[in-house]
Amino acid sequence: MAEKVEGFEFSQSHGKERVRVARVWKTKDGQRHFVVEWRVSINLLSDCINSYLRDDNSDIVATDTMKNTVYAKAKECSEILSAEDFAILLAKHFTSFYRQVTTAIVKIVEKPWERVSVDGQPHEHGFKLGSEKHTTEAIVKKSGALQLTSGIEGLSVLKTTKSGFEGFIRDKYTVLPDTRERMLATEVTALWRYSYESVNSIPQKPLYFTDRYLDIKRVLVDTFFGSPKEGVYSPSVQSTLYQMAKASLNRFPDIASIQLKMPNIHFLPVNLSNKDGQIVKFNDDVFLPTDEPHGSIEASLSRSRSKL
Repeated sequence: MAEKVEGFEFSQSHGKERVRVARVWKTKDGQRHFVVEWRVSINLLSDCINSYLRDDNSDIVATDTMKNTVYAKAKECSEILSAEDFAILLAKHFTSFYRQVTTAIVKIVEKPWERVSVDGQPHEHGFKLGSEKHTTEAIVKKSGALQLTSGIEGLSVLKTTKSGFEGFIRDKYTVLPDTRERMLATEVTALWRYSYESVNSIPQKPLYFTDRYLDIKRVLVDTFFGSPKEGVYSPSVQSTLYQMAKASLNRFPDIASIQLKMPNIHFLPVNLSNKDGQIVKFNDDVFLPTDEPHGSIEASLSRSRSKL
């Protein structure tokens, strides 16, 4: 919040970015291991204006202290927990432990380590790196008020048929032909806000938010592709995006709103000719994959009176 300072409007915050921490948990017999790797960012809104105006640092929480707190709190977590729960735990600490801190904002990006299988059996302590990333942001006020968002980054999906684009505006600059047969590829970025409004109202079930993340990802993917045999036709990225967002809100009542970004990553038909004739005649089979330029499509969907 801005405040009046020497005739000016002044607002400030400080924090620590990109604190990397990995945490391993083991079952009681020590046989099965679980691992997470998190990139943590902390931003504090606090009453430390004297450090800006009067060279007085007595109200500042040092950013090095913030970094050390991440490791200390990770050590204190004797049971495996979700990125959301760890973000809330950190934010609650900063707002309750320091009288100067009015709001704490903690962002976490989870690296997707996945348990491997060997000879058809899950490995007890072996993991491989996946692709899409689980993200979360917890904003906690000293009163205990909470705003919690989670998301997915880098969910790459592609289908080789059941997609088209036609009937769009045409003018003198338009060369794109109508089609009912094309490849559809995108890299989904999703962000959803939970309806919980205080730190005391969140579910106490272990790994609730991790399970919810996996469930939402599954709904997004299933809606994009449709049934295994028949699929589902996509008349545009816009239409598919809306169906994915709507399916998420319909399925999960504790999701207040969702935002999706889905760039249209083009696979261009290849036709090659020379003076002697055609070398490659396109028949929905040979494509040139591209990543730029690409279409940019995004939208948000929320329940009434909900803001992302």
